[in-house]
Amino acid sequence: MVTSGTLKIDAAQDGMGNMRYVARQPILDRRGRLHAYELLFRSGVVASFTGDGDLATRTMLDNSVMFGLDKLTGGVTAFVNCTRESLTESLVDVMPPSMTVLEVLEDLEPTPELIEACRRLKVAGFRLALDDFVWRPGIEPLVELADYVKVDVRLTAHTERERLLSRLGHYAVALIAEKVETSEEYQEVCAEGFTLIQGYYFCRPMLIKNRKVPANRLSQVEILRLLHNDSIDLHKVSRLVKRDASLTYRLLCLINSPLFALQQGVKSVESALVAVGEDAFRHIATLAITSEFNAGQPQELLRMAFIRGRFCELAAHSCNLNSTEQYLLGLLSLLPAMLQVPIEELAPTLPLREEIRQALAGDSIPERCLLAWLLKHELGDWAACDALVKLNALDRGHLQSCYGQAVDWAESALSSV
Repeated sequence: MVTSGTLKIDAAQDGMGNMRYVARQPILDRRGRLHAYELLFRSGVVASFTGDGDLATRTMLDNSVMFGLDKLTGGVTAFVNCTRESLTESLVDVMPPSMTVLEVLEDLEPTPELIEACRRLKVAGFRLALDDFVWRPGIEPLVELADYVKVDVRLTAHTERERLLSRLGHYAVALIAEKVETSEEYQEVCAEGFTLIQGYYFCRPMLIKNRKVPANRLSQVEILRLLHNDSIDLHKVSRLVKRDASLTYRLLCLINSPLFALQQGVKSVESALVAVGEDAFRHIATLAITSEFNAGQPQELLRMAFIRGRFCELAAHSCNLNSTEQYLLGLLSLLPAMLQVPIEELAPTLPLREEIRQALAGDSIPERCLLAWLLKHELGDWAACDALVKLNALDRGHLQSCYGQAVDWAESALSSV
């Protein structure tokens, strides 16, 4: 169920009392701007789905209604996978047409019944996407109806994609490259003519030889170090923040935003700390610094960083981890992508315990268990999520609840900054 203001993912259950799981993957344009989310659903707690695809799609549609599509996507367009039954028997009519792109799965034959159903859905206001597209006999009527064509770069070679895009040049479709994981692949598909990208290429830094961390970023790292102390040295923090006009402005905007709901505005770093208290100030300052780190990078990176930080913080107590450290771990896990500097160069400068630096670097230690689960969750790799739950004695339902709360919090934080 969805309650006002908060996405209560953990409250949704199927008829057998099993938890339902949801994740989302961003689809970006070439400039890194968010275009849509593809929603990934799973019913129950088994490691993999063993029933038929129609049941999976029915559950996905039901989840969208229960959770609220606007809550799941923050109001942007949602891509949802559809089986033949969901399209021909009007099951997708529960979705809001203006917000929904229906993905026609690659294994569906373009029968007259399916084509007619897609025509009806187009008239109703839905948009259509052809998933994992390859050209095959009889596919032309669906291509003529499609708004998007998705091509998996892992399953197609460069020459094959060039031939495919040449044939698609006669149709009014937007081209989405799926599973783009590296900067090199991103450059390649952009050159080929793809206008939308799905995958985590933007989370991987481009390796630039001898690139240094800018001086103002090092100053912000020093602020993080001071914030991480048990007791904040107000004079040192204030002095460092005041040296960075942009950071000062962002910090004060955050403190005065609805996210922190102060009764009256504050006008200085010192008065901000007094008004909100040390714990809240650590959060606000870290948000402001992270926003500065992300300058010039896709906004979705910042959204993901906020979700990761808040998720790790909320879930920390359930596995006896330090919530402040976990918040920083999740937030800073995207620092290499923001600064375009490898973690090997960043780690020695970060104000964290050695174990947290190791967790950032990818070591399989207890401090990384929550972040590791979330990374697999972002990919919709449910089997890997379950393996991590079992290995670390985690609570599936609690993790999904924390994820839902983190998504809500991140949207509020992003609107504030």
